[in-house]
Parts: sequence; structure tokens; C-alpha cells
Amino acid sequence: MSSPWILLRGLTRESRHWGGFAPLLAQRCGPVLPVDLPGNGTLAHVRSPLAVEDYVDAVRAEVQRLGAHAPYKVLAMSLGGMVATAWALRYPNEMEQLVLVNTSMRPSRLYERLRPSAWSALVRVARHWDGGDRVGMAERLIHDLTCSRRDTLDTDLDAWCSIRANARVSRSNALRQLAAAARFKAPDAPHCTVLVVSSRGDRLVNPICSARLARAWCAPRVEHPWAGHDLPHDDPQWLVDALHAGDIAARQQATPA
Repeated sequence: MSSPWILLRGLTRESRHWGGFAPLLAQRCGPVLPVDLPGNGTLAHVRSPLAVEDYVDAVRAEVQRLGAHAPYKVLAMSLGGMVATAWALRYPNEMEQLVLVNTSMRPSRLYERLRPSAWSALVRVARHWDGGDRVGMAERLIHDLTCSRRDTLDTDLDAWCSIRANARVSRSNALRQLAAAARFKAPDAPHCTVLVVSSRGDRLVNPICSARLARAWCAPRVEHPWAGHDLPHDDPQWLVDALHAGDIAARQQATPA
């Protein structure tokens, strides 16, 4: 049986935010298991840790509770990518393949990891985080900041506002997740197969962070030509195709000549 693809989202996002990407991936590449970070989604009632390493313990426990067995293949975005990296470094025997989408980590600089042009928008998101019509405004601001594709805007906002109403991420948890992401540094490359994926149109994180990471780890990198930070939203089929190609390459590399 093939290893399941574990899916990890980023700051304040949860499993339902994968939208149509998760079933596309399952159809093409096999079993898929979206897992929420503590403080988000099914774990919205949990206090988010202040250290990425502590997210690893929570994610591993949730994966095991859901019945998945190592070795795993993990696709992770943003903060989820940091968690997945820390997981691969601490438990190398559990990780078969790692795909990092639009993530960043030190030693990339603060203004690269979070573009200065996004700072004012994030302040506005924080102001509209809680309550009433402001929730819709917060989600619209997040959409503007993370998505390049606009044709699904109304449907996206309806779905995202429904998710927030059903499993609201607290303001304190959002800030704790941001603090954990800001502090994370991965000095070493994981021993598993790694694919780094970035979006040229990312308005939140500078793609140079992915380029620097791939170069430091001697890992392959692919870049989408126009998508925003939320690549699985903007072009899910492209990402599935990239994963499928990378999976085939990894299998061929692992097969003795």
C-alpha cells in the first residue's frame, strides 16, 4: 500500500481550505489525509504552541490517531511547511517525501518572509478578525493577499466565512502561530526526498525564500508562473501534476539500477 499524502496548511487555515485540491490529489496520487494544526479546524479549541517543534508532536499524534502509518509523504504550505520540516528532521525514519509550498524559514530575512507590501493588509485583517460583518471583510482581505485567481471569489468567501463560523481561530492563536513561524529556523536539510514549490505571483512571501531553501538543500524547485501564495486554490491541477511528476522521479531515484 502506498504511503498517504499528509496535507498541512498554514497560518489560521485548516483542512477544508484545501478545497478541490485534496480530491484531485487523491484521484491522481493515492490516499490523502488532511490534518489540522493545533488551534485550527477540528483543533480550534486547542491553544496554538509558540514553537514549531511543538506542532510536530500534535500533528504526529493526530496522524496516528487517524490510523496512518509511516513512512509518510507530506505536502505542506507556509507554516505547515515549517512543521513538516521540523518533523522530518526530528523523525527522519517517518518521512519518505516532503513537498514544501510557498514556505519560508530563517535565515531568509523578515522582509522576504513577509513582504512589506503585505504588512498594512495584515493589520487590517487583525482589525476585522472578530465579529459580524468584519469576519467577511477579514476573509476578503486574506483572499486579496493570498489568491491571484478571482473568478471564484464569491464562492470562496461564502465557503471561508462558513468555515470561520464553524471553527473560529481565536485572535490569540493566530498571533501565536505567527510568532512560531517568525522564530523558526531549519539549519539542516532533511534526509528524505524534498521538492520545493513556489508561486511567482506570491504577494505574501517572496519566492526568493523558496529559491534560497532549494539551493541550500540541493533540492529541486518548480515555480508556478502566476499563482499567488495559495497555489492549491489558484491552480490545483498544476500542483497535482507537479507532485505526480515529482513522485515518479522519487520512485525512479529509489529504484536500484
